[in-house]
Amino acid sequence: MINGNTEIIAHIGFPTHAFKAPMIYNPWFAKAGVNAIVVPMGSRPEHFPDFLRSVFRLSNIRGALITMPHKVVTVGLLDDVFPTAAIAGACNAVRLGPDGRLQGDMFDGEGFVRGVLRKGCVLKGARVLVVGCGGVGSAIAASLAAAGVGAISLFDAHAESARGLGERLKRHYPALEVSTGSNDPAGFDVVVNATPMGMNEGDPMPMDVSRIAATTFVGEVVMKTEMTAFLNAVQARGCRFQVGSDMLFEQIPAYLEFFGLPVTTPEVLRSIATLSY
Repeated sequence: MINGNTEIIAHIGFPTHAFKAPMIYNPWFAKAGVNAIVVPMGSRPEHFPDFLRSVFRLSNIRGALITMPHKVVTVGLLDDVFPTAAIAGACNAVRLGPDGRLQGDMFDGEGFVRGVLRKGCVLKGARVLVVGCGGVGSAIAASLAAAGVGAISLFDAHAESARGLGERLKRHYPALEVSTGSNDPAGFDVVVNATPMGMNEGDPMPMDVSRIAATTFVGEVVMKTEMTAFLNAVQARGCRFQVGSDMLFEQIPAYLEFFGLPVTTPEVLRSIATLSY
């Protein structure tokens, strides 16, 4: 029930058609008796900086979830950037500090890593390929480095994005072997599609699936459908994999804590979610 005391969590991105967060958070709020609601808000890139500042002028704003294509630009709009967001160069959660300062952190990588570890994938010392070095890919790479992977290869259609991420990783993790410039998945223990490829029917594959070994663990970030064309292809090769929505379920408890709301488990969230594709 929405009333005059309902607090808003703005879910800001563009386009909004693939948003899944409202179908997970809102059932939990209803079950837990939390008077809050996640509302999708479509903001085009040219309007986003002004819109973000404006939405935090609402008296009943609790926070904002930030998604594509705004995660990278958000970092430059904050007063306080938390360490994970600084390493990733991207932000997906914003709140007001006690003095009205905009504070931001990044949880995509934490959610991805939690899910992969829960599935029994060993990350310590692993060789990892991350294709896509925007907001979500940068966050995943940062969290994989924190989890102790031995080597990470980065690829992005904009080569400078991969190089910049590689430099930030090397500054924070000097012992990590970092390379850039190739999306060839051969020889890796873990490969990640952190690009939007798969959002639309007919999108090209983010990498040459025929080069992925059956022993490789594959991660996906696209959530428009549970089994993307990429995941169907790697499943046919016998690979273990993680669907895009798993990353979301695993990170939501951390988001709830960040926003100062009652926390639950991924299992509870899955049991009450109303996801549709």
